Amino acid sequence: MKDNGAQVSALESLLARLMLAGVTLSAISLAAGLALWLSGSQTTRLLDAGLITLLATPMLRVAVSFLEALRMRDWFFVGATLTVVLLLSASLILSFRAAGL
Repeated sequence: MKDNGAQVSALESLLARLMLAGVTLSAISLAAGLALWLSGSQTTRLLDAGLITLLATPMLRVAVSFLEALRMRDWFFVGATLTVVLLLSASLILSFRAAGL
């Protein structure tokens, strides 16, 4: 069984890889979408996908942190991350409603 320090280090490593993957995927989508748009294409789906990926990456980080806190039974961190998840979800819902989606 790992000690608490090793568990935190593993979590930090997982979150770093998650953030890097999200930002990389977003950059690739944005670059490809921009290249298509500059070449005269009317579609902006890759640009939209890149922006959505970029915005979703921190949300995914919070969700992974919440699940890991549950697994580690760190109840203070569970409460803190749950609060952030609820606030992010509320802002996302309100944004969709304001945009008419």
